[in-house]
Amino acid sequence: MADARHSPTVRRRRLARELRRLREAAGLTADEVNRRLEWANGKVNKLERALTVRPRVTDVRVLLETYNVTDQAIREALFDLTRQARQRGWWTAYGPLDDNYVEFEAEAARISTYELAIIPGLLQTPEYARAIQRGSMKNEDEIENLVQLRMERQKILTDKNPPKLWAVIDENALTRSFGSQEAKVGQLQRLIDTEHLEHVTVQVMPMNIAPHAGLHGSFVILDYEDDPSLVYCEARPGSSYVEGAPAVEERRSVFQFLSATALGPDESIAWLRRLAEDE
Repeated sequence: MADARHSPTVRRRRLARELRRLREAAGLTADEVNRRLEWANGKVNKLERALTVRPRVTDVRVLLETYNVTDQAIREALFDLTRQARQRGWWTAYGPLDDNYVEFEAEAARISTYELAIIPGLLQTPEYARAIQRGSMKNEDEIENLVQLRMERQKILTDKNPPKLWAVIDENALTRSFGSQEAKVGQLQRLIDTEHLEHVTVQVMPMNIAPHAGLHGSFVILDYEDDPSLVYCEARPGSSYVEGAPAVEERRSVFQFLSATALGPDESIAWLRRLAEDE
């Protein structure tokens, strides 16, 4: 697998922020830049919102000249960032995806996930992932492609510098029936084995807990070393991303409450062992 920690989408976000910062420092509006460069309306906004899938170095060079950015180190850094943003991630080998969550996940330094109905993708066994995809009524070829993609995603947890994964999983997701008894025990053992991973924490949210904020739906908080955090809420037909400090911190407060309410990490592993023994 190519470098799993390199995400063109994250680099586009970084490039977009820098281009906007430089434009504002130059005292120009996006419309003024479009007119001055005789660009189509909205082109600068697309670059600054990371909507241009493959930004061009030539465009960035013209913008830096317009903004009177002469520092060679800054210019070269932005040119390099633009080239990285143009690259294709390893996941493109699996064809078009429903959304670009994989790209945001790939470079996260910390992943905090609350799952109400299913086990987090990074902790799924192939058998469980296959059952989940069959439940979505996909054809067998598509299912196998998505299962392989999911297994490839999990390699970030064995990188030299893996992200910290903290998962709070509702009991409902853990007790739902799927496949054979062997497959169910294998999935539970996959979760139990995280006990030996310093960068992975698993907690169980028991069903006997009173109604709480997590019942409104699953979500993932993605934190980065050099980029703003994101909140991802998976849904069909369309998932959503939430940016901005207030919205992210609101979800972070909810996650902290869920973590404090759920069984502790040691209690959770013991709970999973009991469940596996009862299968």
